[in-house]
Amino acid sequence: MLQLLAVGISVMMGAYNVAPIGAVLVLIAITSTLAWLAARREWLPISTLARLVSGWNEQQPDVDALSPDRLSTRADADVATLAKGLHGFATRIAGYTQRERNFTRDASHELRSPLTVIKMSVDMLAEEEGLSDFGERSLSRIRRSAREMEALVEALLILAREKDNGVDEELFVVNDALRHELDFARDMLAGRPVELTLEEPSRFAVQGSPRVFAVLFWQLIRNACQQTERGRVMVTVMPGMVVVTNQAEPLAEEQSGAKVPLYGADRHGFELAIAQRISDRFAWPLELQTRPGSQNVARIRFPQSQAA
Repeated sequence: MLQLLAVGISVMMGAYNVAPIGAVLVLIAITSTLAWLAARREWLPISTLARLVSGWNEQQPDVDALSPDRLSTRADADVATLAKGLHGFATRIAGYTQRERNFTRDASHELRSPLTVIKMSVDMLAEEEGLSDFGERSLSRIRRSAREMEALVEALLILAREKDNGVDEELFVVNDALRHELDFARDMLAGRPVELTLEEPSRFAVQGSPRVFAVLFWQLIRNACQQTERGRVMVTVMPGMVVVTNQAEPLAEEQSGAKVPLYGADRHGFELAIAQRISDRFAWPLELQTRPGSQNVARIRFPQSQAA
């Protein structure tokens, strides 16, 4: 406003011949220069803060780089408050990152090691002669529970890490990964009247992490098997898509009219929550659908799929 007022006065002085044109132009230039210097002095702390923020490295965070002490002593009070807030936010982010690294490192070791011991012990006990039927059934349940716990730990570790941290990507064939996981699923269904089948009208590959895909598929299969007390779980490989369908047959109690627990699409548990989070994280859209006749459908789409 002062610059505008000075320029206006200078122009009026030149218009009424109070001052020569040369003096008016010099006065306007001096006024503009003083205004630019004043604005630059006020903007300098903000420019310094912007450079500090742009130089922030998330992988190797330097919290002291955003310290308010780095600003000029002539910084405005609002700029100092902003710098203080950014410094506190950066400190919390650095703490979160360090805790994430500590958790994934400790959990990866401290949880996987006992699971490995349990699996080895179960395999050794299974080779013992003279086990009763009850002992064999107990070993089978322990083996299945250890496998489920291993998949759960793997899923939680994947979700705890950053998107591109610790996940090895490669080009893998989805059909081969499905067969491997279905073998474990059949072990889980041993002794239950549930049929698990695989149909492969298509075959394709995906650029990503086979480990992440295995965890995602395992959660869907486990959820489908839990929803099906007796019936069929079918996995179908379509072009760029994997479909998991479970068809539950009515139990004898249901046929006789007795009240039994309902195991339908509303029985969405922890498995689908993990599957949905993995789907969102790695951009593999997951669709859930309920059809008449106690039929539940889960579709995983792979937008970047390639022909195998």
